[in-house]
Amino acid sequence: MAEMAKGVPHAPAVNGEIERPLYLAPHGHAPYAIALDASGKLHFDRADIDGDHIVVLLGRDVSDSHLAELKADGISYIVSQSTQVELPAMLDVLRGELGIRRLLLEGGGGINGSFFAAGLVDELSVIVAPALDGRSGGKSIVDSGEVGLAGKVELSLTSCDKLEHGAIHLLYAVKPNQPKC
Repeated sequence: MAEMAKGVPHAPAVNGEIERPLYLAPHGHAPYAIALDASGKLHFDRADIDGDHIVVLLGRDVSDSHLAELKADGISYIVSQSTQVELPAMLDVLRGELGIRRLLLEGGGGINGSFFAAGLVDELSVIVAPALDGRSGGKSIVDSGEVGLAGKVELSLTSCDKLEHGAIHLLYAVKPNQPKC
């Protein structure tokens, strides 16, 4: 979401009560753009991204001034009870408060890995395009850090479709592996 957050830190025009753990800005029933920002580094210049209302998921230690900035800009937020964003709890709030039942996850490797590690992914969609980059230091679509995911999830191919220009779309069902006793 960092490339979508084009704003700079700014003091809110009007100071008001800071609401924790949840603030829902007035908005229509449009789709949502969910941003994961544990430490409160993202700043926005508007309350939506291409018409999708922004909802920011934050860690417990985010400053009141950052929350005031988000609120003044009409951006909804949820503050975690712990330093890191507790993904299962946050998704429960998104479901209960906003009726969100399904997310399209478009994160980088770290965010994708966090969702996989928490057992929150039920489907993986990959499009392979016939192009070569050749740069070293490539990025992974799923990065779970030191913890790793080997043996923790099982991927089952559910479909493979040929697309235009030689690309293919692979769709996998994701199932957490049960530990063997």
